[in-house]
Amino acid sequence: MLMAHPTVLRTLVERYETLRALADLRSVDTEDRSDDMVDTVGAVGPHALAGRHQGAVADGPSVLEQLRDTIYTLCVSTGTREIGPALAAAREHISRAAFTATGATEERMAA
Repeated sequence: MLMAHPTVLRTLVERYETLRALADLRSVDTEDRSDDMVDTVGAVGPHALAGRHQGAVADGPSVLEQLRDTIYTLCVSTGTREIGPALAAAREHISRAAFTATGATEERMAA
């Protein structure tokens, strides 16, 4: 399976965490509605890939809409359908890439 570049995944994970914190601060009840509206790919319509997830957090679409778009993109990028497994897969891929990069750097230094 193709996997997004670790830098892209890192950006998406950071964006998810920021938007989730903003949603919580704004008292948006995403916890109670997570199964229906926010945390599954099926809850997000086709508009999610319109590129809005790269806009400013405070401007444009609502925080909840940006959160949905980011969740959708994370799920598609990791081949999952829910945010929990998507975050786990993204973090694993980021860790693996960092470990591989560290090992490659050490090999070059030893040569």
